[in-house]
Amino acid sequence: MTIVILAAGLGTRMKSRKAKVLHRAGGKTLIEHVVETALKLTSADRIAVVVGHHAEEVRKAVQHPGIRFVEQKEQKGTGHAVMVCREALGAQSGYLMILYGDSPLLLPETLQRLIDKQSAGEAAGTLLSAIMHDPTGYGRVVRDSSDHLAEIVEQKAANPQQLAIREANMGIYCYRADLFWKYVDQIRPDNPAHEYYLTDMVAILDGAGFYVEVMQIANADEALGINDRVDLAHVDRILRYRKTHELMIGGVTIEKPETVSIDGDVRIGMDSVVEPFTRILGRTSIGENCRIGAGAIVHDSEIADDVEIFPYTIVNRSKLERGVQLGPFARLRFDNHVAEGAHIGNFVELKKTQMGAGSKANHLTYLGDAKIGAKTNIGAGTITCNYDGFNKHQTAIGAGAFVGSNSSLIAPVEIGDGAIVGAGSVITDPVPADSLAISRPPQVVKPEWARKLRALSRK
Repeated sequence: MTIVILAAGLGTRMKSRKAKVLHRAGGKTLIEHVVETALKLTSADRIAVVVGHHAEEVRKAVQHPGIRFVEQKEQKGTGHAVMVCREALGAQSGYLMILYGDSPLLLPETLQRLIDKQSAGEAAGTLLSAIMHDPTGYGRVVRDSSDHLAEIVEQKAANPQQLAIREANMGIYCYRADLFWKYVDQIRPDNPAHEYYLTDMVAILDGAGFYVEVMQIANADEALGINDRVDLAHVDRILRYRKTHELMIGGVTIEKPETVSIDGDVRIGMDSVVEPFTRILGRTSIGENCRIGAGAIVHDSEIADDVEIFPYTIVNRSKLERGVQLGPFARLRFDNHVAEGAHIGNFVELKKTQMGAGSKANHLTYLGDAKIGAKTNIGAGTITCNYDGFNKHQTAIGAGAFVGSNSSLIAPVEIGDGAIVGAGSVITDPVPADSLAISRPPQVVKPEWARKLRALSRK
């Protein structure tokens, strides 16, 4: 089995400067979806992606070893796109499946049924079709008296009787490779666009004494090709519905699932709750018995069991261990590790920070490039001043320390285990373990000063 995925087009109706297959739905590029579906077919020996527009970017988007890329330097139609693969693919036997890089909804089970139907019979090929309520724009499937495929008639060439046919060609094929390559050169660009159309193979094989079967699928949306941003949004909704359905069947509670966005590679353990309007993205994994609050955004992060992320909190490329509480309105920018039972509160921002087990930073704090020990308390308004205008520096705070509110820790600096920093301090030098550091001017009180000022203001 050789699978060819056509991904060379720009997609002018997308109104975009990047190739159509690089647009994203369900958290991945369109081409990633199709390649990953093809890889699930155990019978696939070779997978080739035909690239053209933005070829290098498409190659970078496909991060799977063993995928071949064939460049179609001139886009001369679907038939031509497959023709350019002949030399690169080499083998002329077995089966040839042709997919499109802008059809991300195809299920591997459907493609396996297509393979099984083709390999079980004597047909030269089998194509996917579907009954559509409105097949406008699609080629119509015209069958002969034996119920085999007689021809595919494109919308522009169809007569009124053919336009009334609701069975449409989905454009997905599985051919006997030997027959396909033997007759493919008979495709001619005898059409107004002067392109080589893959659909012509049906009539060519019929004229050579062979026939093509049809496998009808129940839902035309599964083979939907994306042409514009409306299609893209429609496909994104379907992919995300599939994901939320999969998670809920697996024991996850999702409140108002139509409002959440969960990417396809996300994993969530049972008895976890996802509140409305959350976004859980990338390769995030969430353990059991967690709660992800309304409006939260979690991206490429590892969340252990029993974690609670309160509403409107952002977590990016971070690791939260068991029992962590986070938010509301907190932000973990990237590369943070929050240990078991730690609390990160409202309007607290972390960047490249390790937070020790049971430690707390509950209010209005910035901790950047910091390493904080277990059971340490960081008071409201504390900031680690990690950037000197040229370089970033680290702050180290030991276990069991207490940093008073409104303190500024000028990195690089180290605060020892059990040390206390008085509120309002600016710390520039190391604080030894179990010491008190306080850095603020003495308080000045001027009796009656305020009363005298008010009296002056009334004159």
